[in-house]
Amino acid sequence: MLNPPPGYAERLDAPGYLPPMPVPTVRASLGARCVAYLLDILFIFGFTLMLWVAIAVIGVITFGLGWTLFAVLPASGILYSAITVGGARQSTIGMRLMGLRVVAPESGRRVDVLTAAVHALLFYVAISTFLLWCVDILFGLVRSDRRLGHDLLLGLAVVRG
Repeated sequence: MLNPPPGYAERLDAPGYLPPMPVPTVRASLGARCVAYLLDILFIFGFTLMLWVAIAVIGVITFGLGWTLFAVLPASGILYSAITVGGARQSTIGMRLMGLRVVAPESGRRVDVLTAAVHALLFYVAISTFLLWCVDILFGLVRSDRRLGHDLLLGLAVVRG
């Protein structure tokens, strides 16, 4: 490195310092993201069904008190995305099948669970309103890196690999 940034040597010696991973240059196509989401709809349905059965059993065991957990079911898609994208593989099951993962574009690092949940929430808000969905998709169509509006708001990128 010819001109290292100030404090470069000190950061390398710091305990627990991990140098940033190289940022992947191959961005995900919109078609691959669309197919991944269609696959994820199936997995979200299965995840919701498992939650429904678990809540029903808990409700019987607690004499109906546990049935209040049925209020969580509408958020099952957000929970699914938070658990999978915020996990070690950085992708939902549909994304894995399409060879995609979510990263922070500056560093290539993993996304934490809270950011993954907010990313999914913004996606579902955009897709529930036709105009917002069109604006979200328009960002992906006009940008060379194919990042959608909700990706830009959170500083995330969906990449191949």
